[in-house]
Amino acid sequence: MLRALRSLGIAALLGAGLAVWGWRSGNQAPIDVVAQARAALGVPLESGLVETNGIRLHVVQAGPRDGPPVLLLHGFPEFWWTWHAQIAALAQADFRVIVPDQRGFDLSDKPPRVEDYRSEERRADILGLLDALGHQRVSIAGHDFGAFVAWGVAIHHPERLRRLVVMNVAHPKVYASPPPGRPKTIHWFRTFFKLPWLPELVGRSGNWFLLERNLVETSRPGTFAEPAMTYYKQAWAHENAIHSMLDWYRASARYPVDLTGEQRVVVPTRILWGERDVFNDPGYAEPSLAFCDDAKLVRIPDAGHWRLHEKPAETSRLLIEFFGEP
Repeated sequence: MLRALRSLGIAALLGAGLAVWGWRSGNQAPIDVVAQARAALGVPLESGLVETNGIRLHVVQAGPRDGPPVLLLHGFPEFWWTWHAQIAALAQADFRVIVPDQRGFDLSDKPPRVEDYRSEERRADILGLLDALGHQRVSIAGHDFGAFVAWGVAIHHPERLRRLVVMNVAHPKVYASPPPGRPKTIHWFRTFFKLPWLPELVGRSGNWFLLERNLVETSRPGTFAEPAMTYYKQAWAHENAIHSMLDWYRASARYPVDLTGEQRVVVPTRILWGERDVFNDPGYAEPSLAFCDDAKLVRIPDAGHWRLHEKPAETSRLLIEFFGEP
């Protein structure tokens, strides 16, 4: 009995030691990504905190102040820098580009409760941000979770939008009723991410080994070459942002989106989808058109989920052409 207790105690100590090592291995030295992006892109970038919906969002802006406003919304596990190539291209095309870190990510505030990350709060952040910056109507583009937010703004507040671009994410009603022959896909990581604290520990372990491998192995070779991974790791580690980032998944499970009513999208819309996406089924793209009054699907055959990095020039061109239409 005593030997068993001793073995159990040793195992517990080893487990605790490994947990502490894993957690600390995710610590990162702070980096001024805005300054480095400003130098690399050759575009003046403005960076600051904006009060909205009771929190502060870190927002990067570029382009002429009187240019047509364009709002870009990142997804998981990303932050404002995800759009760096598009920021430069849109600013050089004389658009006013607005790119926030969404709540819980990187330099933005990180509310402590899971319910703080409900879809209603995410939308309210964006509406408050537009009010704070003095923009009545904008064009909006969203990728991954950012696309879900963009769909929500378009459905519930079309008066605030000129045009909508969503990338690799279907209309919310399509996920509720999958198209024939396309069963609802549940990836293991989406279930795992909803657990308390264990995903944070696993994510930080080995200097973010699994998260880094996930990005690298689900994208074209060289897509996440340095300094991209260094930037991402510091964003995940800042104020333990990985915890509040994962609360987006937890909130989505506990507080599902209200899908009552038609959920029509009346603003001109483009749905861009990388055909090699291993996370979101490309077969969900076309059924989304049925929920839009004026929409077009653009398939990208040689890109996957991370198309902003894989096809930066093509993505920028599509945005400039669509947002620039009268």
